[in-house]
Amino acid sequence: MRIGVDLGGTKIELLALAENGQELWRQRTPTPSGDYERTIRAIVGLVHEAELRLNQHGSVGIGIPGTISPATGLVKNSNSLCLIGHALDKDIEAALGRPVRTANDADCFALSEATDGAGAGGHSVFGVILGTGVGGGLVYRKRLIQGANAIAGEWGHNPLPWPRVWELPNGRSLDERPGPMCYCGRPGCIELFLSGPGFSRDHEEASGHKLAVMDILAQAQRGDRDAAASLERYYDRLARSLAIVINVYDPAVVVLGGGLSRMEALYAEVPKRWTRWIFSDAVVTELVAPRFGDSSGVRGAAWLWPEEAGELKS
Repeated sequence: MRIGVDLGGTKIELLALAENGQELWRQRTPTPSGDYERTIRAIVGLVHEAELRLNQHGSVGIGIPGTISPATGLVKNSNSLCLIGHALDKDIEAALGRPVRTANDADCFALSEATDGAGAGGHSVFGVILGTGVGGGLVYRKRLIQGANAIAGEWGHNPLPWPRVWELPNGRSLDERPGPMCYCGRPGCIELFLSGPGFSRDHEEASGHKLAVMDILAQAQRGDRDAAASLERYYDRLARSLAIVINVYDPAVVVLGGGLSRMEALYAEVPKRWTRWIFSDAVVTELVAPRFGDSSGVRGAAWLWPEEAGELKS
């Protein structure tokens, strides 16, 4: 039995899978806000309850916000601030009395979709999170690539490629350079354009109207010129940003996840636009929707075990 745990900012979810990937047990509990010790206890409690209910022990994989630094063994790059600077994996191992494996939540999404999800037919997969933030994970032959610095797939904190000036319906122009300042300390990061908040910010800057993403989509469908222009900018920016990954990693499949992955038009519109930026005479990379959606993170955590589905170190 494989046990996956998805440690989120508001909830902790556990999923137990049989050897064939069949779901055996699923449970959620609220994440203790800002309390590291209680978070450890909550994870351990979920694991013990699942094993008691199912009357068997399992391997434990955990998807976390951020990652474990290879240099220090401590959590870094996490938006759950109480985790930063702690040896989360070692503390959970001590509490459970067994080894655990951890990976970034975007890595877990990618591993899930590459193992038995929408990317299962491809030897190489790039899994993308388009939500409150922008993240990604790389998988090769169902093995997660974490990299020497544990940042493989972190495309959201690269600059938006091939920046341009847009002519707007109201006669103004919108220059993508230098771009807004990111919390990482650099301007113009991809995340600031492709995340949900980034999409809304861009529309407000261009049109003067502050709208949520779904409202922008609805207005575009009703023929609103400002909303349609914002949507076109989003397609174009996503195409340019994915082209960089395809040029470097050349995946067979790109799987989109997160809230913005529900925009059905992305899967037709983005490949139309990315070809001009990709260094190849033909592009066979597929852009697909996730099979497991919001469940992919916890499924991927479970697939961190056994060994043949484990981490591939650089």
